Amino acid sequence: MPTGRNRDEHPQKTVPGVVTEAGDVPRTVRGRPARRRDHTVPPWLFVVPALVVYAVVVLYPSLAGVMYAFTDWSGIGGFSFTGTDNFRALLDDGRALESVTNTLLLTVAVVVVQNGIGLLLALGVHTNIKSRAVLRLIFFAPAVVSPVMVAILWKYVYNPENGAGLNGLLGAVGLGGLRQDWLGNPSLALWSVAAMVVWQYAGYSMVVFLAGLQGVPAELHEAARIDGAGSWQRFRYVTWPLLAPALTINLMLSTIGGLKLFDQVYAATNGGPGTSSETLSTVLYKEAFVYGKFGYSTAVALVLALFVAAVSLVQLRYLRAREVTA
Repeated sequence: MPTGRNRDEHPQKTVPGVVTEAGDVPRTVRGRPARRRDHTVPPWLFVVPALVVYAVVVLYPSLAGVMYAFTDWSGIGGFSFTGTDNFRALLDDGRALESVTNTLLLTVAVVVVQNGIGLLLALGVHTNIKSRAVLRLIFFAPAVVSPVMVAILWKYVYNPENGAGLNGLLGAVGLGGLRQDWLGNPSLALWSVAAMVVWQYAGYSMVVFLAGLQGVPAELHEAARIDGAGSWQRFRYVTWPLLAPALTINLMLSTIGGLKLFDQVYAATNGGPGTSSETLSTVLYKEAFVYGKFGYSTAVALVLALFVAAVSLVQLRYLRAREVTA
């Protein structure tokens, strides 16, 4: 009689398509590789809703605006193509050309003063003073206020009456001779708006510089101090080169913001007195919604967009090169 054998000595037969005791799935089913059903949704499907919204809200209006720049569209009804007539009219428009000069002057003033004050504030609150947290909050608070509200607030500050606002403060400290009609004087209106913008966003620049300062290793300052470097030398040769990324961010943001500045100018001066504080943004707004020249206004908007893009790209390339050499 055959003797009993262990069960393990008989290899277990596998049936195609059936899971074995060891949990293995046969590699073949009727001579073909087994296929597993994958019910995973393709990742790109999750992007489709956002792309649709972006196309409707951003892409279509942008492309339509480029088309309308070559038409005589009035905002209502039909239109006809006029070629480059709108751009030729822009070159002959003295008010638009003056607004370009105002925009550049306003941008330079805002970029230089805002970032200079922001850097000083960042250095001041990057110390061990007990009130540094409160000071950071106070300096940053104006940046989260609506630009229109800031403009309305500063219109009270710039009240031309002798006993009100800034004029009242100057009279109280014995500087009454410096009283001015800050928003009504054509030679001061643009710079008054620039001061308003700097006051609002200097704290924002401070936060960016502060983040850069906190990224500077303390060991470098300690080593420079041991080598006999003073405060200015440590800032010049240790801190300033390492602030290059923060400087790039601040200069880019303030430049773009200055070139397309609209809210504060329109709410405070409406481009006046006359055209002394007119910017490209206020010109294109008035051409569209005051004079009904939507075709011309989109041409101005297209020129502004291309100008901002060109300045930003040149600035970014220069600043990125500085980050490498710093």
